[in-house]
This record gives sequence, structure tokens and C-alpha cells, in this order.
Amino acid sequence: MLSLNPAFLFQAVTGISANSFLMFSYIFTIFLDHRLKLTDLITFHLALNHIVMLLTALLLLSLHLFESLDSQNDFKWKAFFYLNRVMRGLSISTTCLLSMLQAITISPSTSWLARFKQKFTSYMMHIFVFSWSLSLCCRTYLLFYAVASSSVNETNMPVLGKYCSLSPINSIIRGMFLTLIFSSDVFFVGIMLLSSAYMVILLSRHQRLCQVLHSTSLYARISPERRATQTILLLMSFFVFIYWVNLTIFSLSALSWRNNSIILGVQKFVVNVYATVSPLVLISSHKKISNILQYMQWKCHQFLKS
Repeated sequence: MLSLNPAFLFQAVTGISANSFLMFSYIFTIFLDHRLKLTDLITFHLALNHIVMLLTALLLLSLHLFESLDSQNDFKWKAFFYLNRVMRGLSISTTCLLSMLQAITISPSTSWLARFKQKFTSYMMHIFVFSWSLSLCCRTYLLFYAVASSSVNETNMPVLGKYCSLSPINSIIRGMFLTLIFSSDVFFVGIMLLSSAYMVILLSRHQRLCQVLHSTSLYARISPERRATQTILLLMSFFVFIYWVNLTIFSLSALSWRNNSIILGVQKFVVNVYATVSPLVLISSHKKISNILQYMQWKCHQFLKS
């Protein structure tokens, strides 16, 4: 049977490298500009979430392949798995924050949404604390009931992932936690869709206005706000697509308690696609980071010539 481990390893290394470069680029721009935009802070937080998410996924793979799961390693495995799922939840909420902020940023000053910009900025730390608390609390059951598939012999246990199953748990407790997680995910994805629709409406109005005024130079030159909005819309669309693909695969795997290695292997790969692709999209669309890359390329060229 074809193993997806090499593909996942390449995906994880690529994602960690891209997110790390994105983080260091924002740090570098902070030193140059001596200020930090709220959008940069949220994007920095998103990149950090994805790095931890991919690192814990690699650690889980190494524990499963190279170490026997005794009591000590089983505790490490539970901690890594719990942290990985917490980062997934934070990835959703942070992406939602990014879409909300961009929608507020491009809103006309006369709109009701623009009034929330100052409040949104003032309470950003509170929003971060709430997102972390929600993601941590919703997944606490994993620390008690999640077990590595290789450490158990039962085949009728609910599957959480390729190497993870759920030990016997009260149906009420399991339903409560799963409902809480699913409800929060639906809420954040719903906010993303609403903010994305709002941004699309604003962009289409701006485009029609430019065409009415016959300002070809204004229309041809893409403003930084418009470029950022297009990037966020691309990320939102990609995230929602990957989320529903992963949900479909999870539903297929949930039809049977038995561990289908093919379906679960594909799910493990799909669930990390957004964490790998999103930093590449942000790097390619960020003008200052592009300038840094061009500067580094020019320096390398000069070094090779000398």
C-alpha cells in the first residue's frame, strides 16, 4: 500500500519553512517601520499557529513510527495531539479575525461597520485570549480519552485520526464536546463567509465606480487595500474549500469505526494543506516581503559575481 508519509513530510517541511520565513519577514519589517499593524499581528499569530500545528503533527508521526508507546510516551503523544487540535481551532478563529478586520478596514467611513474599527482594535488582546480559551477548553476531553491506535487492540473505537482513536466515553459528554467544537467552527466559518461576501460587494461597487468615471489609470493601479482584500478573499475561499473537503472525508471515515488507512492518510494530508499554502499566498502578495526577497536575490547575485 502506498504510504503518504513522504508526501506529508514534504508538506510539513514546506509549511514550517514558509511560515517561519513569513514570521521573520514581519519581524524585519517591524524593525524597519518601527510600528506594527493590526493585520500584521494577526497574520503573525496565524503563522505561529501553523508552525506549531505542523511541528506537533511531525512529532506525532515520529512517536508512532520510531517509539514504542509506553506510559511516558503515551503522555507525550496525548499532549502533542491535544496541542495539534488546539492549533487547528486557533487557525479557524485567527483566519476569521483576519477576514473581519479586512472587511472593517475597507468599509466606508460612513458605514455602521466602520464604527467598530476602534473597538475592534482596542479589544484585540481580549479577542486573542477568548480564542485561546475557547480552543483549549473545547478539546480538553482529548487529554483524557484520546489514545494512540497502536497502543490499543480494540477495533470498534471511534477514529479521530490516522493514529488516534477515542477510548470509551459517555455519549452525553462526547456529544457535548463535539457539539461545542462543531458550533464554534460553524460560527467562525459563517463569519468568514459573511465578511467575504461583504468585501466582494464593496470591491464590485468600487469597480463599477471606476468604470463610470472612466478613470483607466485609477482602475489599472491596484491600491494596497484592494490587493490586501483580494489576498484575504483568496485565503477565505481556499480555507472554506479545504474545511468542507476535510469534513467530507471525516464523515466518510466516521461511517465505520474501523481504521481505513487510505481515507485517514488523505485526511491527514488535506487538513494541513491550508497551513502550508496560506503563508505562500501571503508572501507572494505582500509588497514589502516581495521587496525583501528581491533584495536578497540581488545580494546573492552580487555575491556570486564577486
